[in-house]
Amino acid sequence: MATVFARLKEVASPTIGLGCMNLSHGYGNPVAETEALRALNEAFEMGYRHFDTATLYGATANERVVGKALASKRHEILLASKCGMAMDPELGKKVIDGRPETIRWQCEASLERLRTDHLDLYYLHRLDRNVPIEESVGALGRLVEEGKIRTIGLSEVSAATLRRARAEHHIAAVQSEYSLWTRNPEISLIDACREADTALVAFSPLGRGFLAGAVTEATQLTENDVRRGMPRFSTENLSHNLRQLEKLQAIASEQNVTTGQLALAWLKAQGNDVIPIPGSRSIAHMRENLAAEDLRLDAATIERLSALLTPDQVAGARYSEALQAEIDTEEFGG
Repeated sequence: MATVFARLKEVASPTIGLGCMNLSHGYGNPVAETEALRALNEAFEMGYRHFDTATLYGATANERVVGKALASKRHEILLASKCGMAMDPELGKKVIDGRPETIRWQCEASLERLRTDHLDLYYLHRLDRNVPIEESVGALGRLVEEGKIRTIGLSEVSAATLRRARAEHHIAAVQSEYSLWTRNPEISLIDACREADTALVAFSPLGRGFLAGAVTEATQLTENDVRRGMPRFSTENLSHNLRQLEKLQAIASEQNVTTGQLALAWLKAQGNDVIPIPGSRSIAHMRENLAAEDLRLDAATIERLSALLTPDQVAGARYSEALQAEIDTEEFGG
């Protein structure tokens, strides 16, 4: 049975991977291609081996730049991408589509953009509520049989959906938002992953930059920054949350590390099967994040951190109502 852990071992990867989305999507204007290529090459040189992209990011632009940067290093990395959610050029909006035929053609298009004949890990980016998960996973399973993908992943799904999916095919990874200020996987997803040797890949492990101290005022977010629509980053909620962040900053000072490194070390301490994939546009921040690989926290510090930024201490939902309707993950009760 192919696993994410086996591939990470093959390529001697750190447990921390790189989310590539930020270079092309989500946080303001895309980075110029020359800068994106330089950042990806620098990331490889500093030690990253797990690179995560998706059809959606930058309306396929992110896959293209990742392919251009890393094709010559393909055998030395774990390459992950996602299907089932893409920008429709005719409609000019995002569309969730988990039909088998869509999964197949999106995979083939991704392989071409990424300049490879297979993906190590291929996720269904979102559950399509109009298509049984068994059908979508069945289509991914056929791609495994054909050698186009090595392992199957799911993104933003519940424990119940994961259990249904794995009855159809082994699920190597589930990608879910997980960080000090987003504990939703602890409701039941982590347990479901551990039942079946499924890695939990934590996206936004730095709270979309918040835990790294990157957002101090709502006004600094550009009009096309996705965080402008996220309740936690509204002026009122952000002010409250920044006061909570001060407690994390105090512990970071004691440990002589950055808040971002501390947040990543806490996440890694949740288990060897939890794989953070912080994203960044900054080469310096990529290096800073990777340095958390060697940071070990004692039990008392982990306990202190776990008591910070708990759901009852964070103001605002992680998604807007519209985005919340697109996901399948468990939510904490009011």
